[in-house]
Amino acid sequence: MTADGIGQLDPGAAGLGLRRALLGPLQSAPQGDFDFLECAPENWIGVGGKFGEALEELTSRHRLVCHGLSLSLGGVAPLDETFLHRVRRFLDQHRVPLYSEHLSYCSDDGHLYDLLPIPFTEEAVQHVASRIRQTQDIVGRRIAVENVSYYAPAPADDDQAALSEIDFINAVLVEADCDLLLDVNNIYVNSINHRYDASAFLAALPRERIAYIHVAGHYDEADDLKVDTHGAAVKDAVWSLLGEAYRLHGLRPTLLERDFNFPPYAELVGELATIRKVMDDVSPRHARRAHG
Repeated sequence: MTADGIGQLDPGAAGLGLRRALLGPLQSAPQGDFDFLECAPENWIGVGGKFGEALEELTSRHRLVCHGLSLSLGGVAPLDETFLHRVRRFLDQHRVPLYSEHLSYCSDDGHLYDLLPIPFTEEAVQHVASRIRQTQDIVGRRIAVENVSYYAPAPADDDQAALSEIDFINAVLVEADCDLLLDVNNIYVNSINHRYDASAFLAALPRERIAYIHVAGHYDEADDLKVDTHGAAVKDAVWSLLGEAYRLHGLRPTLLERDFNFPPYAELVGELATIRKVMDDVSPRHARRAHG
């Protein structure tokens, strides 16, 4: 398999989600505003016309990574192999070094339009790891799976012992031999909603498997309830946790997620500057250049 994401994206890279609402600003952005883009392949495979031309133009000048939405790795229906072959062609066409998906499921008899948690059991570890290995075989490269936000744990069968979230994630990574897309906001949200120590969770993740990082905004429903929205600015507590992730595991390419309620483009660039500042606080850029 190919595509070692860390080797093909600079660990100090700061990226932005490729959304159609941002196409104009992204196409006219000066060099250096962002280092890479991320898109959901489902939203772009087979797209032609002005949107397809815009994608081609952007990927001719900028690195692109892909973050899937609909594979349903935790589901029970057979994986859509036809779709995965289309994904592989898309990744090859646009020279994509990283393809990631959610450690969740999103389909049953049909698409559920939400990312739902997998039961934290050994049986589920084996099930989802098998599907990840199958995915990797078809797309011809390692993939990364993302730790997801959830609001109620999926119930385990009576004869299945429940694992902790961190033990479940780590077991899947080992059994599937895949990488991790570390979503820092999801750790923060889950740590509040499920009352665990975010720092201890971060420290227990396998450094060598972290391919890249997501950071995003969330909604404060209450002091003890946070909702992962991707529709707001990143909060101070999440920036602090991002810095902690860098100190624990080293710098990784980091993607700012924003899916709606888009602010002026300059504000997104300002948040990318904050990513770079957090990186510099941990590993100053002049030192990275000297040793790079």
